Amino acid sequence: MRTAGDLASLATGMDDNATPLAKAAEHVVLARQATHSRPSLPRPNSTRVFVVANQKGGVGKTTSTVNIAAALAQFGQRVLVIDLDPQGNASTALNVAHQQGVTSIYDVLVDGVPLDDAVVACPDVDGLYLVPATIDLAGAEIDLVSVVARETRLRKALAGCARIGSVGEDRFDFVLVDCPPSLGLLTVNALAAGDEMMIPIQAEYYALEGLGQLLKIVDLVRADLNRDLAITTVLITMYDARTRLAAGVAEEVREHFGDQVLKTNIPRSVRVSEAPSYGLTVMTYDPGSPGALSYLEAAREIAVKGTA
Repeated sequence: MRTAGDLASLATGMDDNATPLAKAAEHVVLARQATHSRPSLPRPNSTRVFVVANQKGGVGKTTSTVNIAAALAQFGQRVLVIDLDPQGNASTALNVAHQQGVTSIYDVLVDGVPLDDAVVACPDVDGLYLVPATIDLAGAEIDLVSVVARETRLRKALAGCARIGSVGEDRFDFVLVDCPPSLGLLTVNALAAGDEMMIPIQAEYYALEGLGQLLKIVDLVRADLNRDLAITTVLITMYDARTRLAAGVAEEVREHFGDQVLKTNIPRSVRVSEAPSYGLTVMTYDPGSPGALSYLEAAREIAVKGTA
């Protein structure tokens, strides 16, 4: 049986001289194979909490969060996404209401509402859940200034959630926290709460610029708030195999981070960019596209890596 990586290679390597009809037929075959050849992966022994962060904007952070979450769910995992970005883009992509008045991560962090009360099932992917972000979150850093232990509010919320841990059939297997593109109090809350960290890096010029500051913050959080935090996953996004620049950046990232870099690169894809405008991830919008197949393979790597 072909893996998602095999299918992604086929999709990316399609003959440019093929007729439109041939391309359409190939696409249908890939979509069917991608949809029907996803065996369940073993569940981890306990919930794996990932912080997805990079203070540089436009690197595919939210896109990677929602698509890897959807791919993990399609592999039979129970996945919770926490939208910690005031823009609420993850909530939009997962087709979950996030207007003012909706119980959100703001209520959890500022008012101490139990995390379970803010969890919503995503309508398009079985096993995928979300804690949405509303515009109220934009003022959370100011509202938290006078709160005791303000840096660990999210960790306290996760610890109080019955579905996070090592027991129970309905527990979450993965929690992915989508951080804002900054190094403020919201991102520090995520770093203090997570076990693992995923850093998306775009395969473009200045890719590593600014990462030094992020890594310094990670070291400070390890020293003072969360000694268990580990950078386990680096994901190269917006990869264009036709350019030397992309290959050079990918090589530089691998030299810097070694085995933490996933073997799968996420290609530039119109389908990936289009999907959120329909309130969908690319995994449901176009499951046979190169972008969807690459995210599927990246999710498989993450899941298998954690059980190795």
